[in-house]
Amino acid sequence: MAPEKGVSAAGYPSLVADVGGTNARFGWLAHAGAAVADVQVLPVREHGSPLSAVQAYLALQQARLASAYQAPRRLAFALATSVGGDRLELTNAHWSFSRSELQQQLGLSSLLVLNDFEALALSLPRLSAAQLRQWGGVGGLPGGQGALAVIGPGTGLGVAGVLPSRHGWMALPGEGGHMTLSPADAFESELLAHVRTEFAHVSAERLLSGIGLPFLHQAVCVVSGVAGAPVLTAEQIVERGLSSADSVCERSLASFCALLGGFAGNVALALGARGGVYIGGGIVPRLGEYFFASQFRERFEAKGRFRAYLQDIPVALITDTLAALSGAALALEQQDGDVL
Repeated sequence: MAPEKGVSAAGYPSLVADVGGTNARFGWLAHAGAAVADVQVLPVREHGSPLSAVQAYLALQQARLASAYQAPRRLAFALATSVGGDRLELTNAHWSFSRSELQQQLGLSSLLVLNDFEALALSLPRLSAAQLRQWGGVGGLPGGQGALAVIGPGTGLGVAGVLPSRHGWMALPGEGGHMTLSPADAFESELLAHVRTEFAHVSAERLLSGIGLPFLHQAVCVVSGVAGAPVLTAEQIVERGLSSADSVCERSLASFCALLGGFAGNVALALGARGGVYIGGGIVPRLGEYFFASQFRERFEAKGRFRAYLQDIPVALITDTLAALSGAALALEQQDGDVL
């Protein structure tokens, strides 16, 4: 059958997207092997459905490319949720949809759905030094012979990994952000005990995320004996903590970094991530030098008999906020068998 007018028969152009609880990032792949181009960031809250957001992006592309525009044949959709089954719901946003209906509505030959951190994990082997800031460990990134792990405090807390295999890099998606958070000292034990008065299960995401930082701040207020503290947003806590004008917000940030370090060390041990642990998401980049002066690395390594094991593992902050789009592009290439 001949392809429709304005549509490529070779699976390109293709569309890639990385959708979190706050923003949907879209990019364009003009042909096989092309770099992701024409990136646009659209607020999730301004669109009632993924169809609306995709159509808004395609309208921009159509205006940009004019007569050269071709409708995309495929979409690799990286979503901040578990992706099993046809019905999909974002964990921290209002989108709920059927993948088969969306594929039909957009006239796509295929719709590949990934967890957003599965896509970010697939981007790790291709990241350059210019997209990273390394902290500790032995050698550069990727290092060693083991898996790579990525942890991302954003609206929620994503966790994933990739393993090297004879067929290339294999993604290990999961929901590690919902693992139980553990304390490392008496102060953290009091923090978690207070949070447990409101939530039966205190996951890592419950405190180490944009939605969790206000709960962490409130717990720090209670444990520190600060009465009548206002409920602050994550943005306010970061701003006040970094200014050194608010000691409780600063202690909240210190606790955030320390708890995140301990959690990251646990992930490294669980995945055998000797090639490196990467930090994504939107929160840590906002902390700047504060993060690199925090207890994160100390707590990452503080695993008793396995301290030496963790000391060798490099940690890197991902400074490129669009990295997951290149991971989604790699997923399309792997789907085609173009990359082994």
